[in-house]
Amino acid sequence: MELRETAWNLLKTVDQVILGKSGETREVLAAMLAGGHVLLEDIPGVGKTSLAVAFSRLLGFQWNRVQFTPDVLPSDLTGFSMYRRDTQTFEYQPGAVFCNLLLADEINRTSPKTQSALLEVMEERQVTVDGETREVPSPFFVIATQNPFGTAGTQMLPAAQVDRFMISLSLGYPDFENEIAMAKGEDAGTRAKKLEPQADIETFEEMRRQVKEVYMDDDLYEYIVKLMTATRESLYLEMGASPRGTLALVRMAKASAWLRGSDFVIPQDVKEQFSYVAKHRIILNGKARADGVAKEDVLRGILSTIRTPDFGRKKKHA
Repeated sequence: MELRETAWNLLKTVDQVILGKSGETREVLAAMLAGGHVLLEDIPGVGKTSLAVAFSRLLGFQWNRVQFTPDVLPSDLTGFSMYRRDTQTFEYQPGAVFCNLLLADEINRTSPKTQSALLEVMEERQVTVDGETREVPSPFFVIATQNPFGTAGTQMLPAAQVDRFMISLSLGYPDFENEIAMAKGEDAGTRAKKLEPQADIETFEEMRRQVKEVYMDDDLYEYIVKLMTATRESLYLEMGASPRGTLALVRMAKASAWLRGSDFVIPQDVKEQFSYVAKHRIILNGKARADGVAKEDVLRGILSTIRTPDFGRKKKHA
C-alpha cells in the first residue's frame, strides 16, 4: 500500500502543476507504469512540457526535449561518432534519446527518416550507430506531441510508429475556473521546476513490478480480445487495432486497477482504457466519413455491443 500512496501523492503534486487535468495526468502515469509511450494530440501551450518536467523531477528521471522540425536529423536522436585528432580515434557522442523520459514535441513535423530512428528506440530501447548497438537508460519513455493533421508543415505519422504508442490523449484547454487560477498564479513551467523528488527510479521500478502482478481473470482476457476483434470487423473502419493494441489494453487495465488500489482488474478498468488504447490505432473508412461517424462513435458502439463479463475475479475465488 505504501507504493500506491507514493503514486497517489505524485499525482496530487502533478495536479498542482497542471491544473484541472487530473484524469489526463493519471493516464500518463498509468502508461508509464505499464511500460508504454504516450502520444498527445494537442495544440501548443497547454502544458505538455510542464507535464514531462513534473513527472521527471518527482521520479528522479533524467529528461530531454526535442523540438521536431524538418531539419532534425536521426543522429540528433541516436548520437554520432566524432573523430578526435588528439587521440586519432572516433568518440561516440550520445543523442537526445539517452535519458529516462524524452519529450518529442511536434513529432509529425520531422522527416520519415528521423521518425524511423525514433521508432527503433521506442520499440527496442536501443540505438544502432556505426554498426554498434547501445541500450538507452532504463526506464525509458517517450511522450510525443503531434499537431492536428493538416496544420502547416505536418504530415501523417506512419501506422507502424503510431502503433508503438501505448495510449493517445489530449490535454486540451483548461476550464474557466482553472484558467483563472492559472492567470493569477505562477505558470506551470515555473511550478514544475520547483518540484523536488518524491521517489526514485528504484521505487518506480518496484511500482511497475507490482502492476505486472495485478490479477486478471480469463473472462477479461477474452473480453479484451473481443473488443479488439470488433474494431477489425467494423463497417466504419479501414484498419482496426493491432495485436500490439491488445497487449497494451491488458497492461493499461492492470495499471488502472493498481492505481485504483486494487490487486485485480474489473471490467470497468478495461472500458475506461479502451478508447485511450484503440483510438490512435484505428483508421476510418469512406463510409464513416460519408455518414459523419467519428472514431469515438465507433468505439462507443463497440463497447455497447460486446457483452461485459459479470465481474472478473470469480475464478480467482472459486
